[in-house]
Amino acid sequence: MLDNWLPFLIYAIFALIIPASMMWFSFVFATRPHKRTRWRELPFESGVSTGAPRVQRFTVSFYLTAMLFIVFDIEIVFLYPLAVILHQLAWFGFLEFLFFIAILVIAYVYVWRKGALDWQ
Repeated sequence: MLDNWLPFLIYAIFALIIPASMMWFSFVFATRPHKRTRWRELPFESGVSTGAPRVQRFTVSFYLTAMLFIVFDIEIVFLYPLAVILHQLAWFGFLEFLFFIAILVIAYVYVWRKGALDWQ
């Protein structure tokens, strides 16, 4: 019975040891100062202050573009399995591939015409 569970046990041991050792090493070999000083409170060279974080508002077009990118990105991922077995599917697979691409192009043109990709 142990033979069936041995790979899982090895994986579980590594899954526990690796993150624990990373945390331990970060505390042991940390070279950063642990207390606040005047020097640390000065702004960084790039001009970014170490003060309280400011709330930054994004426009709706930013979120819309992000969602559209995710949707089109995920749909493109579905093309990889189809491309792998396209030779086995012959003409049916090719027509299915063209149909899927046509749906993506129609959706992309619709989004483009609606102005969802404009940043103005």
